[in-house]
Amino acid sequence: MPLVRIALRRGKSAAYIAALRNGIYAAMRESFNVPDKDRFIIVSQHDAEEFDYDPSYMDIARSDDLVIIQITCNNTRTVAQKQVFYKAVAEKLAADPGVRSEDVFINLVETAKENWSFGNGIAQYA
Repeated sequence: MPLVRIALRRGKSAAYIAALRNGIYAAMRESFNVPDKDRFIIVSQHDAEEFDYDPSYMDIARSDDLVIIQITCNNTRTVAQKQVFYKAVAEKLAADPGVRSEDVFINLVETAKENWSFGNGIAQYA
């Protein structure tokens, strides 16, 4: 049950945002074996003064089109799966909506399965 948070500068079209959501979800399905319908994605757009980043940290040339993706997920993926996932997201977002790979920032926050409740006040994975 990944929970995806996408942050970017304000001003992108609905189609652009849909392409971000769809590309990330497709990469999760392929690389993380996320089941069908397990789709929970939040998009936040920010004005320039609310979106602070270093344009050259780790010698990566970022632009104002930076997309920060934070995914909270179960701590069950291997390093190899994560590497495949990062690459898949960058490739999918480059293809549609055209995000440069330098502008794809991904952070995984891993948690134990018992830390999820999908509704009804029940810890379904516990």
